[in-house]
Amino acid sequence: MPAISALLLPVGMAVAAGLVGSVAVMRRMTLAADAISHIALPGVGLALIFHFNPVLGALAALFVGTLLVWAVERQTRIPTEAIIGVVFSAALAVGSMMTSGEALIDALFGAPHTLGRAELVLGGVAAVVVIAFILRARSELVITLVSPDLARTAGINVARVDLLFLFAFALTVALGLRYLGVLLMGSLIIIPAATAKQLARSLSGMQLIAVGIAVFATLVGAVAGPMVGVETGPLTIVVAAAVFFVSLVVRRAQ
Repeated sequence: MPAISALLLPVGMAVAAGLVGSVAVMRRMTLAADAISHIALPGVGLALIFHFNPVLGALAALFVGTLLVWAVERQTRIPTEAIIGVVFSAALAVGSMMTSGEALIDALFGAPHTLGRAELVLGGVAAVVVIAFILRARSELVITLVSPDLARTAGINVARVDLLFLFAFALTVALGLRYLGVLLMGSLIIIPAATAKQLARSLSGMQLIAVGIAVFATLVGAVAGPMVGVETGPLTIVVAAAVFFVSLVVRRAQ
């Protein structure tokens, strides 16, 4: 069983995932969430080639990809989801060519046992930054979602808010790469939020439920996985998905 201190980062990651996912589901970024996580693959490949921390390479790729998506959307007005899909496809292809073997498996599904002390500290700071941003900018994010024109009238810089949210999304994905990998991290962001949407009656309720489900699934994966000989990442997502299906039954019974 992992020590309590070793669980602090995955819990912080889960809280960030629940909060970011709530906004992403409201913005109808459900399919785009998985795509964003795949943008990290080329960075992982470069990190392995030049022998530096794969998480740093993934983070660099995520931020470059985020800037590219944001800039293209500003210039062309093509929907964010479509742009992310194109960037995702290219990133997945390039990353697959640059990474192979065990390193590719770790990048795709996570490798929590390889976390170092520096990664734990930086990950904790990043989780706090994401959580603080979502809580502080919640009103701006909601107004921008409801009506960009209304947001501009209220003095909100819509382009800046959109960019900062995409950065927060990318940082949340980077937080989970060691635990869940690029294939599964998007699921931890979206599944708890989609579940919360079925059950909540307000945005605050949705965020609380999403955070609770994400934390619960992450703790089950981190604690029960090693005990039963199952990988942490897949078990985490299976638990989150199971809660989602239970929520459908609960909602139907209401």
